Amino acid sequence: MRQAERLEATRSAIVGAATDQFGRLGYGETTMDAIAAAAGVAKGAVYHHFPTKERLFEVVFEATTAALARQVGAASAAAVDVWDTMSIGTEAYFDVCSGGARAQIILMDGPAVLGWARWREIDSAYFGKTFSAVLTAAMKQELIAPQPVEPLARLLLGAVTEAAAACAASATPAEAGRAHAAAFRSLIEGLRRPPPVD
Repeated sequence: MRQAERLEATRSAIVGAATDQFGRLGYGETTMDAIAAAAGVAKGAVYHHFPTKERLFEVVFEATTAALARQVGAASAAAVDVWDTMSIGTEAYFDVCSGGARAQIILMDGPAVLGWARWREIDSAYFGKTFSAVLTAAMKQELIAPQPVEPLARLLLGAVTEAAAACAASATPAEAGRAHAAAFRSLIEGLRRPPPVD
């Protein structure tokens, strides 16, 4: 194995171990020593690739967010029209973020560790653009009335983010996720133009 391949294999092992540790234990209870042990590498190797625990968490956070975006996108493939894409995708987002490791990394620790500005920057890169694209397409297809896209996208994304955080903090996250998904569907259906009357 070449040096570059060995370095990449080590880095992948560290990120994999860190994802597991951060997801199960949370950022505060996870140590670089434990990550090194779980990855089967020396502690110095962890610091060679990631100078701080915060930097390692940021890499894990972004990879976890990217995986979530792919899962949401796959679920949205079942939509009957572009507007339905938003509702189905949001239901999938609530389902995945309502508990477990992803909720811990993305919703519970993400804002606290990265800071609100950086958290929003990464989240918007994966989900904010999607909202804008769906809204633009819906307007072109005359499913909703023409209006400024970015303010509406920001408001809807904010609603989803707040709801997902509430689901993650709920004593019954799966139930809360279903309730918030239904409420979001009602919200966006209110924006849909009624079918033309013959």
